[in-house]
Amino acid sequence: MNVIADAYLDTICMRLKALRSDAAESIAAAVNALVTTAQNDGLAYVFGTGHSPMLAEEVHYRAGGLAFAVPILDPVTMLHEGAIASTMSERTPGIVEPIFDRYPIAAKDTLFVISNSGTNAAPLEAAHIGRKIGCTVIAVTSVAYSTASAGGREKLADIADIVIDNGIPPGDAIIEMPDTGLKTGPASTVIGAAVINAIFAQVAYRLAEEGNPPVFLSANMPGAQESNRALVERFKARNRHL
Repeated sequence: MNVIADAYLDTICMRLKALRSDAAESIAAAVNALVTTAQNDGLAYVFGTGHSPMLAEEVHYRAGGLAFAVPILDPVTMLHEGAIASTMSERTPGIVEPIFDRYPIAAKDTLFVISNSGTNAAPLEAAHIGRKIGCTVIAVTSVAYSTASAGGREKLADIADIVIDNGIPPGDAIIEMPDTGLKTGPASTVIGAAVINAIFAQVAYRLAEEGNPPVFLSANMPGAQESNRALVERFKARNRHL
């Protein structure tokens, strides 16, 4: 029997259902912000450290995704060139500014900052930079986790214009393993990907009501090459990762 696997999947489903109602207002606010960004020919930047860059890549050049999504990626804040070094970097003040200098973020844009724990220096600095620029800053974070770990210090939820609470408990893992004192089954990536895809899907729908939304097709679908090429040509000068 897949006792732990079943428990994990059941708990994820339960948490997603709860999130649908608990975060409805903040999700709607995020959708409105992105629609305004699109109407102003702005971009939707997505930044995170550790495992969170996976969510930045999730919305980049994605089948069914929006072409104005731009990931903010740098090896110093990612895991693939050294997990321990990455953990140290995300806790180091001043690490983000030179990364953001390579991205032309403007006031008409939207900046997602993804951080489950919500207290490390890098995501906080990213949010402050976004606020200084004047763009809309959207945090996807665990309010419970960041409150528990902050110890009264500033947290990401204190800075962002819009806070989407993923509802995940401190420590991320959600399944207790009997007789071990340990938990397994991290949830922040699964929940975060669902949230951000839900937001982008609703934005695509809203934009479709106004005309032709900038949505990428799967590369293996008919007409995809021509449609995607046109979108790449439109955005490649502002998206260094296309």
